[in-house]
Amino acid sequence: MSRIFISGSSTGLGLMAAERLTAQGHQVVLHARNPARAADARRALPKAEAVVIGDLETIAGAENVAAEVNRLGRCDAVIHNAAVGYREAHRLTSDGLPHVFAINTLSAYILTALIEPPQRLVYLSSGMHHHADANLEDILWKRRRWNGSEAYAESKLHDAMLAFAIARRWKDVFSNSLEPGWVPTKMGGPGAPDDMAQAHLTQAWLAAGDDPGANVTGEYFYHLKRRTANPQAHDPALQDRFIAICEDISGVILPK
Repeated sequence: MSRIFISGSSTGLGLMAAERLTAQGHQVVLHARNPARAADARRALPKAEAVVIGDLETIAGAENVAAEVNRLGRCDAVIHNAAVGYREAHRLTSDGLPHVFAINTLSAYILTALIEPPQRLVYLSSGMHHHADANLEDILWKRRRWNGSEAYAESKLHDAMLAFAIARRWKDVFSNSLEPGWVPTKMGGPGAPDDMAQAHLTQAWLAAGDDPGANVTGEYFYHLKRRTANPQAHDPALQDRFIAICEDISGVILPK
């Protein structure tokens, strides 16, 4: 039995993965943005060990979520699921950051850096990352005209970069990324064509580690099968620049 924390798990794919893992006998810690969503999550999955509450839109909020997870005890796995979608208008957080970057990119970095390292790290990317550019020279969209779809796609490339950077740096951790498919969640929209029944399986499989096929690191998956990621995600120089940028923006240092 494993203890598994899933960010952004009050609804959607995060909750679906939590339900599957709980049914398999694992202890699952959910995460919700606010108390109302936390109450919904508790009703949806009463067998969950706990629900951590915190808004990942802010640096302080992400730091607090990490602290609460650590207070509950060491996790065997963390699934970085929290995200907003590809139809977002431009909006700055109280930290002065584009909220898509803050939630999709920076919070995953902060949680990775501050949660006691588990045995397994799983990062949700997207099929849209394949055609994205990391745009590290303008990661905060100060020089470009905002495009919600592009901002989402590059944030999902950042998540894959983070997964592979951790795989390269933390040799005793299995760190992988995946795309769940374009499915009809609230984020994906009602017209999304992929199979909802498949969308949560890979992240649960990678986090639980019950299958030797999941005992890998630095890999990218789609529906339980390895897939080639955007080459930028595997570039060590880009990874190191990305980590340095996140450290500078957040003030949070990634452990060696």
